[in-house]
Amino acid sequence: MNIDGYTRTCGVIGNPVEHTLSPVIHNTLAKAFAENLVYVPLRVPAGGLMAAVAGAWNLNLLGLNVTVPYKSEVIPFLQKLDPLAARIGAVNTLVRTQEGFEGYNTDMPGLYRAMCEDGVGIEGEKVLILGAGGVARAVAMLLVQKGADQVILMNRTLEKAKQIAGEVNQIAGRPLVSAMALADYTSLPEGDSFLAIQATNVGMYPKTDAAVIEDTAFYRKIHTGYDLVFNPARTKFMSLVCQEGGRAYNGLKMLLYQGVIAYELWTGVKVGQDLAGEVYAKMQRAMDL
Repeated sequence: MNIDGYTRTCGVIGNPVEHTLSPVIHNTLAKAFAENLVYVPLRVPAGGLMAAVAGAWNLNLLGLNVTVPYKSEVIPFLQKLDPLAARIGAVNTLVRTQEGFEGYNTDMPGLYRAMCEDGVGIEGEKVLILGAGGVARAVAMLLVQKGADQVILMNRTLEKAKQIAGEVNQIAGRPLVSAMALADYTSLPEGDSFLAIQATNVGMYPKTDAAVIEDTAFYRKIHTGYDLVFNPARTKFMSLVCQEGGRAYNGLKMLLYQGVIAYELWTGVKVGQDLAGEVYAKMQRAMDL
């Protein structure tokens, strides 16, 4: 493309952002749609978020993605909040409006679309979530919305898991989510088979030789494992799930589809499945998969 006075700019803010694959997604889509648009990573130092959002607005940026550690911290600096983002309590996409930036969460719709494509159902499932951070809270909200039968938040600190379970149950209006200390995994009922979603950064590159739970007996209870980590492409969690006969997936398609949904919000276009597949293949090549 030729960059000129009409070129629109989007980007991702976070700290760090140097590792991001998001430019692969958005610049590929912009080229496919012949959009005069470029997407760049924008590192925002600690304490600089408010100025960064104001600066992006004043510089006429079309939209932004938001990554760690700013997904919740960015909310007070937005003009408006999409209802889903408000319920989840986290924003990963800013969309320019006439009044200011509106915050959306495309992570959870992106995860759901990825799971559907991989043939991983939620309705009626017994689900384990490993972790109790902001991502785990968002995943619990998604599971409640999509009809999971039971959700257990497993975390090293039990009180944190209990807090999130209580918050999600209050929003759901029923006691669907419970909490369990990771150390108590042996108390999971015998005979039950679970979908497990790994929502921590354990096993992420470069510390790839670890899993939150390493006892193979735990993985015999899992029929499907979904690791939200995408680098490495096969985490230790995934390997342990497969070793005990389960199916396992990583978070690369979630990254793809959260980006696709964000691009659709910014531009108003609809990204078809064939083009999404082309972008996914390019992301895999960028990771040397």
